[in-house]
Amino acid sequence: MKHYLIFQLLVVFFFTEIHGQLLVGRVEFKGNEKTRTSVLEKVVRSKEGMPLDSLLLLQDVAQLIRMPSVSYATYKIRESQDGKFWVVSFEIEENFTLIPFASIYTTNQDEFAYRVGLQEFNAFGRNITIGGFYQKDIFDSFSFHLRHPMLLSPRVGLALNYQNLTTQEPVFLENGTAQYRYNNESVEILTLLQLYPRHRLELGVNFFTEDYSYLSGATAIDVPDALRVDKYLIKTIYNYDGINYHYQYLQGFRNTLNVQYVKSADESQLPEFVIGFVDLSYFKRVGQYGNWANRLRIGLASNIDTPFAPFSVDNNLNIRGVGNTIDRGTATIVLNTEYRHTLVDKDWFVLQGNVFVDGGSWRNPGGDFSDFGKSQNIRIYPGVGLRFIHKYIFNAIFRIDYGYGVTPNSSQGIVFGIGQYF
Repeated sequence: MKHYLIFQLLVVFFFTEIHGQLLVGRVEFKGNEKTRTSVLEKVVRSKEGMPLDSLLLLQDVAQLIRMPSVSYATYKIRESQDGKFWVVSFEIEENFTLIPFASIYTTNQDEFAYRVGLQEFNAFGRNITIGGFYQKDIFDSFSFHLRHPMLLSPRVGLALNYQNLTTQEPVFLENGTAQYRYNNESVEILTLLQLYPRHRLELGVNFFTEDYSYLSGATAIDVPDALRVDKYLIKTIYNYDGINYHYQYLQGFRNTLNVQYVKSADESQLPEFVIGFVDLSYFKRVGQYGNWANRLRIGLASNIDTPFAPFSVDNNLNIRGVGNTIDRGTATIVLNTEYRHTLVDKDWFVLQGNVFVDGGSWRNPGGDFSDFGKSQNIRIYPGVGLRFIHKYIFNAIFRIDYGYGVTPNSSQGIVFGIGQYF
């Protein structure tokens, strides 16, 4: 890939020096059978009548590859037959984007649980995402979402999410653990802004109702058996994507900042609070078949002494093998690092193996930052895993990881999922 891009830059430089600064007379797309050409024209910034700009073309290719409907993209340039202008041709390899998904797992009570869903990432050929899921995890849950990144203009879109999620959640009290039925019903609307080629901003509001009902376990006088509160939150998400994508290989840096202000309708029960976290990710190619991947998550919330603290220690979120929601905190630091190695790469199919170490610590609700250094809050889990990847179906990565705790009172476990862990 690197040699190909260098070659393209040299071609542009060579022809420009010989023929002078000709303008782009035509921009064309090849290989896009489902994705509408009009959508691709909105994504790229190279336009007819502009001087040929090799750096802009590289940015356009990177933007195309980030689209869910595009597996890979390249560009070619040529002179028109009369030698008066340049023709830029983007060659597209499309993904299959109608993706069913299913996951099977167990809860803390060893109950069989599953989630099934369906997502279309390129509805109507317009880069629109429509999807939803049904979940059975002791209780029934479902969700629906719609995302149109170019609804209002080529750089401004909207997203709408509805969720009705019900789970059995542990609440950690001084004298033991209680089990609560937790329901969260929410409606969210977001404005999607493409600020620059690698910078995105999402601004929105979420109206939701949280409902806790006591089921079993420990009790406390100051912890209610039932709690139902209407809330709203204002959300800001900033994303910088400096990753260069080459099928399953990633190279570069990515940063996501998520900040939320949450206010309750009943301040006497749950006061307003602020929560934010940043994900810093770094990826590096290692030889021909290796990829080193890293994610550092730092989270901080208002330090309210409550058993319903926002950051949880969980298999599916931060530390593989630790279990389902085994602890909660009001601040978190988690580092995930893994080496991925391609074992098989045949046409559409890729088999990856990986070795990883997940580690983190938490601040107890109402505690202080010295909690990060307490042995009972530190968890380190090395492990191994496999990835089964379809190169031409968007996000078609089935992963299985086994993590084994090496810190005191640790557990071990297998984690299944769709997509890379991070």
